[in-house]
Amino acid sequence: MLTILFISMLFAIPGALLFIFDSNGDPFKELERRAKIVATNTQDKRGVHLRLEELGKSSELDYQNFRIRQIGFSAASATLVMVLSLISNHSKTIAIFFSIMTSLILFVFIDRELTGQVKKRRQRIEAEFPAIVEMLTLAIAAGETPMSAMLRIAESADGELAHEFATAIASIRSGEPLHLSLDAMGRRVRSVIIRRFIDAIVTATLRGAPLIEVLSRHAVEARANQRNIVMNAAGKAEISMMIPVVFLILPISILFALWPSLTNL
Repeated sequence: MLTILFISMLFAIPGALLFIFDSNGDPFKELERRAKIVATNTQDKRGVHLRLEELGKSSELDYQNFRIRQIGFSAASATLVMVLSLISNHSKTIAIFFSIMTSLILFVFIDRELTGQVKKRRQRIEAEFPAIVEMLTLAIAAGETPMSAMLRIAESADGELAHEFATAIASIRSGEPLHLSLDAMGRRVRSVIIRRFIDAIVTATLRGAPLIEVLSRHAVEARANQRNIVMNAAGKAEISMMIPVVFLILPISILFALWPSLTNL
């Protein structure tokens, strides 16, 4: 009986919210508005703003949507697990424990998912970097200015790094100096390779050093770094391929070899 009352109270919460909100307006819009206020007031202890900015989602609305999704999924999963636990005749303590653990796991999982998206985007940018640097070197060697070379890459290339160049070009056209736009690009991407490349271009531009030599050196380093990344990935794949050989194929081969002797004992 208490379980039925408890489940009824859980389902009565949405109805109570409809009575609390203004009856003249849309209750779902009011709920969304209040959820955005709560999401804005949450402390950004996990650097969510920085990771969303690296993904190109720097507005406050993107942060609010992420927090609403994170908190909403966690609350919904906790409610669902609690209802299922109570229906399965588990005690209330176990139901509350499972619901809290489920909500925490889902909360952390969504945060980790955002971190994984940032890492994948950074890997794509670093993979595109050698080709982009070579294109930039050829364009400047042909007599184009750094801004026109960046504009050509942004218009002709397709990828995350080309999109970052397009964002930098838009900042320059809005009146921001070249070195500040490039510095903002380096802070957005948060890659060591891109940061070194941006610092070298900014330093060469401010001091009047030849850009072709700087770009050529970075192109060689980028190709070498990309080759090292591929070799490390190949080494990890080789180790991963040994796991089924050692733990599956080899024991079966030994079993086939010893089976006739074991059957004759």
